[in-house]
Amino acid sequence: MNDLFASTAHVPGVHIGIGGWTYVPWRGGTFYPAGLVQRRELEFASQQLTSIEINGTYYGAQKPHIYAGWRDATPEGFVFSAKAPKRIVTARNLAGTGGQIEDFIDGISHLGDRLGPLVWQFEAGRTLDRDDLAAFLQLLPQRVNGGRQRHALEVRDPNCFDAELVALIRQHGVALVYTDSTSYPSAADLSGDFVYARLMGSRDEHATGYPANELTQWATRVQHWRKGEDVAELPHLAAPLAAAKPREVFLYFISAAKHRNPAAAQALQALVDKN
Repeated sequence: MNDLFASTAHVPGVHIGIGGWTYVPWRGGTFYPAGLVQRRELEFASQQLTSIEINGTYYGAQKPHIYAGWRDATPEGFVFSAKAPKRIVTARNLAGTGGQIEDFIDGISHLGDRLGPLVWQFEAGRTLDRDDLAAFLQLLPQRVNGGRQRHALEVRDPNCFDAELVALIRQHGVALVYTDSTSYPSAADLSGDFVYARLMGSRDEHATGYPANELTQWATRVQHWRKGEDVAELPHLAAPLAAAKPREVFLYFISAAKHRNPAAAQALQALVDKN
């Protein structure tokens, strides 16, 4: 393998990355080496990071052969997560979206073993009916490509963001997305067998997006989650759970000072790997 694309071994069960891989400010040496052709950016990014959240699927699905191409461009052990299409999560009747869910997953399943969690994000201003949401969760497939399919729910409707929501998603093994955003409701209640976090506080004044002490704190939290332990210091909607079996952790640096996010992900991954 070309040294440009060389990667190192990482602690198993922890996936740390960024949102997307096509972003002009990452070119020219900021993240992508100067002169790297755009068609090789995913190949490069997937050797430097352990995961990428695909955001473009929120706006439109790709053809199956595109997903297959992304699968083939990435190394073994790398995983994608993906945001579910806007046309599904904004539907007035979520319980009636079964066909659309099947269509989306039929296409994205061509990622094969690179397919990680699917993120179902309900934006602020989207009022959720709890019964309709419960029926929707029943539609989410538990198995894809012969393996268990994981789902994560990000709810920004404050009227539905409560302990009842936590109880509901625990029944279905769905993870509650944690974000450190000050603009949206946030909680770190554990559910399912994995943790999904989206960190949205990168700042331009720090080369790694977050200062060293905050990254160290996040590395400790990741280690607790990986062991199956709750992180009681973070906000919760329900009582923290007792320690359980180890959980996989998916953590992404999203938006904010986006040009800093690759460095943030690499710095946090290095801290987790070291311990």
